[in-house]
Amino acid sequence: MSDAARPRNYGTHGTGAATGRRQFLATAAGALVAAGCGSRPYDPRQFPRPERSAVGLFAADGYTDALADIVYRGLAELAPPVHGKRVLLKPNMVEFERDSAINTHALVVAAAADALLRLGAAAVIVGEAPGHRRDVEYLLGVTGLLDQLADRRLTFVDLNHDDVVWSPLRSRFMGFGELALPATLVGADLIVSMPKLKTHHWAVLTCGMKNLFGTVPGAVYGWPKNVLHVAGIDNAILDLAATIRPHFTIVDGIVGMEGDGPIMGRPRHVGVIAMGQDVVAVDATCARVIGIEPMRVRYLAEADRFLGHAGLARIEMRGEPLARFATSFVLPPSLREVTAG
Repeated sequence: MSDAARPRNYGTHGTGAATGRRQFLATAAGALVAAGCGSRPYDPRQFPRPERSAVGLFAADGYTDALADIVYRGLAELAPPVHGKRVLLKPNMVEFERDSAINTHALVVAAAADALLRLGAAAVIVGEAPGHRRDVEYLLGVTGLLDQLADRRLTFVDLNHDDVVWSPLRSRFMGFGELALPATLVGADLIVSMPKLKTHHWAVLTCGMKNLFGTVPGAVYGWPKNVLHVAGIDNAILDLAATIRPHFTIVDGIVGMEGDGPIMGRPRHVGVIAMGQDVVAVDATCARVIGIEPMRVRYLAEADRFLGHAGLARIEMRGEPLARFATSFVLPPSLREVTAG
């Protein structure tokens, strides 16, 4: 593992990690009150949006070598310019259970790295800050990602232990003014969110926006980053997405997870890779694929007001039609009200 993946000194903001975490927790209650005050927790002038957002759905029956061409096609058609850019791939890597569908598959990450380098990216780095399993080297090994990275001589950065940059939040749904974010994330020219398509027993859906929880450093905010849960999962998702603004999203929906996600659910074959620049539009499209009405998901409905497009009228579909992949994921009983129809 590279030196960048090892623990660092977090004193650059004038306080150590433990002190920063205590101060964060100490102000959580007051911040939550503040989040409910005022007219709007964001400045719409900071969030210009196109009239329409393109989302591509591409058929992929399994985790094979064909993924390289599939992902390359989607990036070539839909991604912003990548030539000469330093790209951070942020997969979803949480826990490991054999025969499960918890993590973004290593071959999807590898396919994205290959495609980006083929398109002229100057460097591709893979980074993740798991909220459950602290032993990242174990996760890299058992998921097969370590071998894929080694074959390509790619660097992995444990974002839980990276240097941090205290960054102002561009929206204030949680009520906080800033968060510590990994320096590797802040320094990237292009950020690609690479989630696994899953249900989530609290957030309803794990996709491109929720995947950004894995950028918040555990060395500052603890495991499993409960400060974000205390501030409200929907609020945290919105603030992270508004501040990080991932440039592109690639969703591993070949085999997703239904039921009691994001860890305890069951694998469900969908056979799709979803991609696009507008993370809200990508997430809304993936919600529709698995039978969820995105406007009944609080953070997607709110994000549609300022951050991206969740409404069908504003989404331009590319690749295969949504109907080809449409299904109905089993949801926990408490979430049945978000289903379409």
